[in-house]
Amino acid sequence: MGKFATGKNAIAISDRSGMQFPYSEMVREWNGSWVHISEYEIKQPQLELKVRGGDGTALQNPRPPSGAAGTNPVPALLGLNPLFTTDAGSGIINVFSFNHGRLPGEVVRFRGAPKQSPGTGSDSDPIGAFSNIPNVDGILGSVICQEGGNIINLGFYQNGAVVPKTDNNWFYFTAASGSATEGNKQGGGTIVTAGPLVLLP
Repeated sequence: MGKFATGKNAIAISDRSGMQFPYSEMVREWNGSWVHISEYEIKQPQLELKVRGGDGTALQNPRPPSGAAGTNPVPALLGLNPLFTTDAGSGIINVFSFNHGRLPGEVVRFRGAPKQSPGTGSDSDPIGAFSNIPNVDGILGSVICQEGGNIINLGFYQNGAVVPKTDNNWFYFTAASGSATEGNKQGGGTIVTAGPLVLLP
């Protein structure tokens, strides 16, 4: 096949304006149009938008603050019957709280199911409150859920000694009054939360 002529003396018609121009001054646009160099338009950048994924919505490994670093702002819902008494006659209670991240000496307040206190607010604006949990092996639920909270220690208390736990799922406290009747009993009910003394509004 032979080569093309240079077209130095030829003319061409622009696809854009329909005007006549020297052939050697014509160029091909991105859309295939044959136009004079003075009419050439680059491709609009918005026609080649880059595809972006959605923004991240959460951290992969969050570590919510607790203890001295900043008290948990909301109560953590514990599992079914998360409280375990130790020996008969002892007020020490073990608590199962998955990956709690708490510190020794932290004050934790336990709460039962939410309820309304109709006598403390108006009919149109009742004040929210929390029920006490059921009694656990002779230790009153009202004592466990006392307003002042309970000072906790880490680990699992058993047979008069602390069994260290590496899974960060256990802590224990001593009830302000009362003691286990039988010992080694599980309780707390279906809704038990562990959180700060005061809940943020």
